[in-house]
Amino acid sequence: MIPPRIASSPASARECWAATLQLAMREVFELMLASPLEIAADPPAEDILDITAMVGLAGQLCGVLSVRCSRKTAARMASRMLDIDPEKAGPEMWDAVGEICNMVAGNFKNKIGGLGDGCLLSVPTVIAGGDYSVHSLVNDQVRAVFLFEGEPLLLSLDIH
Repeated sequence: MIPPRIASSPASARECWAATLQLAMREVFELMLASPLEIAADPPAEDILDITAMVGLAGQLCGVLSVRCSRKTAARMASRMLDIDPEKAGPEMWDAVGEICNMVAGNFKNKIGGLGDGCLLSVPTVIAGGDYSVHSLVNDQVRAVFLFEGEPLLLSLDIH
């Protein structure tokens, strides 16, 4: 018997997903970057978020998890992960944001009962630059805005 898709379950079954997604993000930042995250009161201006990392989810949960931030924030992530000067972070910043996104997606799916083995993750894709639009068939979206060392981060899970 094929297990039902999690995404087709009622919204009430996903009420805790926002808190679970926030917890997954916070745990990854504390473990990998030794840095706590704060919840931001307001969403950031989209034009300052010029680095986007995306990880696809397929199986019982289909969708895309993304982390958006500024180049400055991405350089700080690379600096903390790799113990390098943020000013010298080049392609390492894209790798760092992609890996953080991948780890958050993995942490999140493992926190949802029955989803760990029933959901596969894609390799992270990172987009640099702010002049693009993403159009996705979204049935539901979970978003959270954080501050990392005072700089905004946007985390979103687009569920298909």
